[in-house]
Amino acid sequence: MSTQKLLPLAAMEKILKNCGAERASDKAKAALKDVIEDIAADIAERAVKLSVHSGRVTVKSEDVKLASKY
Repeated sequence: MSTQKLLPLAAMEKILKNCGAERASDKAKAALKDVIEDIAADIAERAVKLSVHSGRVTVKSEDVKLASKY
């Protein structure tokens, strides 16, 4: 995965706070960001494979939903 900024750290802080954290360190926000981006990349790769297997060049929501299940 590239070092490109895909998800903002502020969004990670919101997620942590919505889950009950009073405070979140910058390292915790960065760790959550890295994990979420890795998971998202895996799902996206599987979704693309599913769309290609179906003979499409467009990735549809069904591809993403199915890809996220395994």
